[in-house]
Amino acid sequence: MASGDSCAKTMRFCLQCVCAGFMLAGLPAAGTQPVADPVRGVEAMSVEQRRVFLRGTQSDWRQDTDDKRGREVPPIQKPYPPDAKRIELVKPEKFTVGGMRVIDAIRDRRSRRDYSGEAFSLEELSYLLWATQGISRIDRDESGKILAQFRTVPSGGARHPFETYLVINRVVGVVPGLYRYLPLEHQLLMIREDNGLAKRVTESCYGQGFTGNSAVVFVWSAIPYRTEWHYGCIAQKLVAVDVGHVCQNLYLAAESIHGGVCAVLGYNQVGMDALIGLDGKDEFVIYLAAAGKINEVPHP
Repeated sequence: MASGDSCAKTMRFCLQCVCAGFMLAGLPAAGTQPVADPVRGVEAMSVEQRRVFLRGTQSDWRQDTDDKRGREVPPIQKPYPPDAKRIELVKPEKFTVGGMRVIDAIRDRRSRRDYSGEAFSLEELSYLLWATQGISRIDRDESGKILAQFRTVPSGGARHPFETYLVINRVVGVVPGLYRYLPLEHQLLMIREDNGLAKRVTESCYGQGFTGNSAVVFVWSAIPYRTEWHYGCIAQKLVAVDVGHVCQNLYLAAESIHGGVCAVLGYNQVGMDALIGLDGKDEFVIYLAAAGKINEVPHP
């Protein structure tokens, strides 16, 4: 097993192999269809070798990390231009939605692909974002530096290595396009207006039409170094586990507002990274989920 930086690179490669099934070939040229190259050598690996990622490592991951080396902690949120358009979301203390009992939401949870044409309200979207990546508390030192963050989902070492991108098709008062959630500000950051994203999402999801028919597609990217900084060789295992926590909260929160969610791992990695505008190396799409209002109403 490699150690230090080489271990992080090896395991990050393994994460992309397991989650996507191929290696990123770089962003496609303008006007061309993204095509993923197969992972070189993965087909020749034994099942035991592929399971290394799931088991973690036998080395002492606690010592050989950038955290132990005293390197600066990575930021918990990507920066954005100060003049970028942002949309204020409804604050958690003002939510009037989501009153379903947890036991009912767990019982009724299903992967739902049949969405009505109804839009989410801004409050409902605010609630879903808060439920999946919202910050409940931040501890700072005397200079204002963030010491710890606490969110609505668990994450190993509270590293939270994800960014939430949104392909918005139907949200009241929000122009269709690509957005990013800013958990520190509880705001939406507009990346670009685009009425054609629904079609591109469907194409990148191998023709799964429900993705383009949804009100919103939640697209989670991973920035592995946030976790690698502290956890070294087991970081990639933690990233994969953590994103499941995020998506399950989306399922339960959506059920509580009579919405539906279907998680999607069947997507073209290069195509989705290009759609969002990610480099595919230090940040890449790791999971996505379609969400929308549904015609059926769960029993009381």
